[in-house]
Amino acid sequence: MAVLPEDNINISGPVRYADQPGLTWHINRETGRIDGTCDNWQAVRQAVEIILWTERFRWQIYRPYTGTDYRNLVGLDPGYVGVELKRRLRDALMVDSRITGIDNYTYTFEDGILHATFTVTTVFGGVEQSVEVAI
Repeated sequence: MAVLPEDNINISGPVRYADQPGLTWHINRETGRIDGTCDNWQAVRQAVEIILWTERFRWQIYRPYTGTDYRNLVGLDPGYVGVELKRRLRDALMVDSRITGIDNYTYTFEDGILHATFTVTTVFGGVEQSVEVAI
């Protein structure tokens, strides 16, 4: 009984990468339940929300590159935090191959809260989002 394959397989050719389907469970925010599946724009929108709402390195159920790092922003200059937050958001979101960048990023600072609004550009279209960070 042979243990190794006996066919003549040519592995010297180029490697072709293929994106996996984005089909995922759909989370209904109103009911707090899973009510089916979603794909394409809905799946990316849901992935963006999970990335933005998850504190990076805090929850062991997520991989280390999942989520956004909001730590160490308290007490810093609001201008610096606005620019640093954009960098951290871009780093967190660009892990997903369906996301191509961040556009229309603006922020305001009032009463110790930095409020940022932006558009996450994806291969399926834009996703309007906003985050608030207490500094």
